[in-house]
Amino acid sequence: MRRVVSLLSGLLVVLLVLSSAPGAAAENWARFRGPGGAGISHDKGLPVTWTDKDYRWKTALPGLGHSSVCVWDNQLFVTSALDSGRQRLVFSLDSKSGKILWSDKLASRTHSKHQLNSFASATPASDGRRVYVLFSTNEDTVVRAYDFKGQRLWQADVGPFHNKHGHGCGTSPIVWQDTVIVASQHDGPSSIVGLDAATGKLRWKSDRQVRLTAHSTPVVLERKNKTPQLFFSNTGDGIGSIDPRNGNVLWRANLFTTRAVNSPVIAGNLVLAIAGGGGKGKQMAAIPVDQSGEVASDKVAWTRERNLPYVPTPLAFGNHLYFWADNGVVTCLESATGKDVWMQRVGGKYWASPICVDGKIYNITDKGEVVVLASGAKYQLLGRTQLGEPVHSTPAVSQGRMFLRTFKHLYCLEAGKK
Repeated sequence: MRRVVSLLSGLLVVLLVLSSAPGAAAENWARFRGPGGAGISHDKGLPVTWTDKDYRWKTALPGLGHSSVCVWDNQLFVTSALDSGRQRLVFSLDSKSGKILWSDKLASRTHSKHQLNSFASATPASDGRRVYVLFSTNEDTVVRAYDFKGQRLWQADVGPFHNKHGHGCGTSPIVWQDTVIVASQHDGPSSIVGLDAATGKLRWKSDRQVRLTAHSTPVVLERKNKTPQLFFSNTGDGIGSIDPRNGNVLWRANLFTTRAVNSPVIAGNLVLAIAGGGGKGKQMAAIPVDQSGEVASDKVAWTRERNLPYVPTPLAFGNHLYFWADNGVVTCLESATGKDVWMQRVGGKYWASPICVDGKIYNITDKGEVVVLASGAKYQLLGRTQLGEPVHSTPAVSQGRMFLRTFKHLYCLEAGKK
């Protein structure tokens, strides 16, 4: 009996060691900003500085796109566009070699857009069975599903995406359980929709009244014995909560008069969102997640109107929030109170959003310089590395690899290379 116990104890030790090893519990980066849209990876060993010799591979991508990489196991998915958006492209690559496994084209239309946007800005999403991509024009918003071999499975049109100011579309699809969710919030009758992931058929539709095009991508909060909440932001609802099972609105806090570009963030028992204009975040509110109906301003935990990002989505990690502003000013705050911890100008302009890898915060300037900071209550610059090409895309991390998408290439940086 003692020998059996001893063997079982030894096996338990082995399992614990394996489960704590790098990559043993590797997470797929299956949507914009990875698991839960939080922008957090627990992978270890990625460098904070590197040279061109340290990349595992570098692959040229035809066309131009600002979408990030979606990762499931050893397969990558990314989008691009040619001929001013008349051809939209979908690529799948092998994560180990960078080899393009398959590609597909979608004939589309050109339209006016902001010079800093692209015709392929929506990051693909996956549930491990299929991958879902989104392309919009003034006449339609196309969601297309593929299997992992590149076979087209279904295509749905969730309606026009009209821009009276010509900004184009910046939101990305997400998958929750067996539902593909798209926030189509534009200058006109708008909606957030849930599509059956297997068929593309409409499951539910939540009509929204949006006064200015919103580019934010929703996030979902799930808690045991609690109603799941899908948080969204726009000018018209402010910060809102929907039941992702049926599209019913749970609550909304109509606090914004400016445009919502970056995405809502969950920080503990708070959800926060930002709105702004002219390249600056101008309004921010943090609200306790458990609300109902119309939420008045006295329910807001804290607000802020200065040093806010407009395009980069904030990062919540530990007890802190990190606001990486478009102009290169980074602010660390207490997430519960909004109290400043530190503020530092790191330089550069940013359209990518910061992510956190093993406690280190990475972001990329529009000129292609990767800046890495330490998380925590003390500012510390860990490294700067030049990619040598313009970047508008947020990094993706999975299975000990970081994927960096520039205007022309996709780079793979592997843990342990330096």
